[in-house]
Amino acid sequence: MRSRMPAQFTRLMTLAAAVVLVYFIARHFLVPASFGEYGWYRGDALAEIATAPSPTYAGRAACAECHDDILEILNKGGHRSISCESCHGPSATHAGDPTLSPAKIEDRSFCVRCHAANPSRPAGFPQVEPREHAEGRTCVECHQPHEPAEVHEP
Repeated sequence: MRSRMPAQFTRLMTLAAAVVLVYFIARHFLVPASFGEYGWYRGDALAEIATAPSPTYAGRAACAECHDDILEILNKGGHRSISCESCHGPSATHAGDPTLSPAKIEDRSFCVRCHAANPSRPAGFPQVEPREHAEGRTCVECHQPHEPAEVHEP
């Protein structure tokens, strides 16, 4: 006596086989040929990264050539140990051509990278809770970035 498979089981197995088949077909077309060549990533990414232009830094001395007045203020403030390019980004192109402006720091999310409250930071390090501290305003509305302890009313 031979038992017959229920119809819903046959339909379910057919659907499962179709899903697996569609997966392998899609994988064939969507996964790059170099994927897995060197590990769990696209092997061609190495060549792409190697050919990408790398950022070039000018250094604090290059900034001092034109911005000695700002460096004088900076050296008295809480950011004295931070490189100009830590905030303004790689500036060798600006140092070579002053008409190209470095990044201006006006975005609130930029400052909280260092100053958001974090218990791992040393005692006395200026920290704020971003949701509670001057919400809706940018940091530069109240703080001068080169001398951040000096607070002015917006």
